[in-house]
Amino acid sequence: MTAVVAGPEIDSISVNTIRTLCIDAVQAANSGHPGTPMAMAPVVYTLWQRVLRFDPADPIWPNRDRFVLSAGHASTLLYSILHLTGVQAVDAKYETVGKPSVELDDLKKFRQLDSKCPGHPEYRWTSGIECTTGPLGTGVATSVGMAIASKWLAATYNRPGHDLFGFNVYALAGDGCMMEGVASEAASLAAHLKLSNLCWIYDNNKITIEGATDIAFTEDVATRFVGYGWNVTRVGDANDLDMLGRAFQTFANEQHRPTLIIVDSHIAYGAPTKEGTAAAHGEPLGVDEVRATKEFYGFPPDEQFYIPDGVYENFADGIGARGAKLHADWEAAFERYRGEFPDLADQIERMQRRELPDGWDADIPTFPADPKGIASRASSGQVLNALAKNYPWLIGGAADLSPSTKTRLTFEGAGDLQADNYGGRNLHFGVREFASGAITNGLALSKIRAFWSGFMIFSDFARGAIRLSAIMEIPTINIFTHDSIGVGEDGPTHQPVEQLLSLRAIPGVLVIRPADANEVAEAWRLIAGLQHEPVALILSRQNLPTLDRSVYAPASGLAKGAYVLASDDDPEVILMATGSEVSLVVEAYEQLTKDGIRARVVSMPCLELFAQQPQEYRDSVLPPSVRARVAVEQASTHGWHRYVGLDGKVIGMETFGASAPLKELLTKFGFTPEKVVEAAREVAGR
Repeated sequence: MTAVVAGPEIDSISVNTIRTLCIDAVQAANSGHPGTPMAMAPVVYTLWQRVLRFDPADPIWPNRDRFVLSAGHASTLLYSILHLTGVQAVDAKYETVGKPSVELDDLKKFRQLDSKCPGHPEYRWTSGIECTTGPLGTGVATSVGMAIASKWLAATYNRPGHDLFGFNVYALAGDGCMMEGVASEAASLAAHLKLSNLCWIYDNNKITIEGATDIAFTEDVATRFVGYGWNVTRVGDANDLDMLGRAFQTFANEQHRPTLIIVDSHIAYGAPTKEGTAAAHGEPLGVDEVRATKEFYGFPPDEQFYIPDGVYENFADGIGARGAKLHADWEAAFERYRGEFPDLADQIERMQRRELPDGWDADIPTFPADPKGIASRASSGQVLNALAKNYPWLIGGAADLSPSTKTRLTFEGAGDLQADNYGGRNLHFGVREFASGAITNGLALSKIRAFWSGFMIFSDFARGAIRLSAIMEIPTINIFTHDSIGVGEDGPTHQPVEQLLSLRAIPGVLVIRPADANEVAEAWRLIAGLQHEPVALILSRQNLPTLDRSVYAPASGLAKGAYVLASDDDPEVILMATGSEVSLVVEAYEQLTKDGIRARVVSMPCLELFAQQPQEYRDSVLPPSVRARVAVEQASTHGWHRYVGLDGKVIGMETFGASAPLKELLTKFGFTPEKVVEAAREVAGR
């Protein structure tokens, strides 16, 4: 066994510096995963030092290559390379702030409160991290979205003599990522789209938490990926930098397929008793093992966070100098581009700052009153198309459901994004909900405004991706139709009950369920301007009456999450609802008014936005003195007692639905004007 990697001595010293920084960070925290960083240090070193188009002085320049650590538990590997390469911190205004993203003290505080080195990599928290990872498989899936973004940007904005975009995307995965279904979903789509700018690196160390992978994972990964349509190459020794370099060159030469590089490695390489064992996966090596490992590497055994002379300089002369030149050349090219294509350059700059284009809302329709109405999925499709034609970097698609979700962009020039047309604005994700969400995250991380859609019942499949978008604070758009028992005859397998509550439970996600076509239009106005908040737009299958806004309050109240739709001057009972149930409570309101009961109707399309309003506004909508309240929603009743209180009543779903025509279901489950009037009378004591 040797500690010397093939190549000049400074390469070996630099690789072992990465290893020992990772070992020391985990040991200091008494928590973490040392094994994978010790094995993969040569891979990351080779990629960053010799290959990656990345400028540490400006880690957000638009055409940089992306590196995603899908094996997020190996986070010290990423933090160490960010520190050694001198990656600079960037603030919320997209400006460098004159300090390193990861200082040595941050590594010493690995996994501690407010450290820039949390347990798993977090986008937005630490500059140089391209996406939040940790849930295995999601990183590689997200990288597919980034690779699509690169292809789309090139097809949309490059011009003859002006190749502004064409970045590559690299993702480092482990055995766990290869086992997760979302990785398979994404790999299949990546091959279909012939994403030749995508390179996954598979750390084939054959170890998981429970032991050797052969207790559960014996498939031929290479053959599986060949079957998908990937280019597959192998590096038999993770310590062979030259072989790694040739593998990356093989990727660079491939013009039609994504590439998988399988790297055979030894977890915890160099640890005398723990190398190749599960004991090195998720716990510190221990003081004695650390000392012995450092001796094997030729490092001082009792030095912690030791960085030998010449290591910083080595990285500065490598990725530092190369990245600075590539970035400077790109900036000069962009200025030439701006001179010839000022409008396109303006679009690129606005996109990078997550700003809207001029005239983005010029064609958003207003819908006339109509008692028969229109399904909110259909009105959303109209508004989406009106918006997208004036919002050039708004793109998206569906998980094989666009005819049902009404999310197809139909205006002239929209087109389909395929391997022969990367500039298309309609994506076809296939029946892959989790991958759809993760890929949309990757597009959003690349500053494209992206949406995907599906039936609401299947939002469960994508929940992991939606949760990550909220942690990252990226403005993804998740469109879910067929939102309730209104699905009707398809029955309980397709009728959402708990999904609305489940989405609302994710911190940071705005869940919007519009009541009619004009609330849909206002929802899209709100969504268009979001910069950090993911949104779940919840839409109906069935028609919803379009309310007469000359009689009822304007739909612009949606921007505050809830608003008074109609009210007596001195209400004694409040009826509140979302989505399809708003027209139901309006009917009940009209009946109560005829009966001499003073009522108020509150439309509550977004509980999260309402909670953000000043207390004064919230009290004006829901006066604390009015304790007689009824909430109506075709979903789980959990959460509504916050608004109805101990004296109120909730009409909702306490069971799964049933297979029957909609009218029969509404009667069976109590969603009728008569039941709402009855509940209102009961709570009001009338």
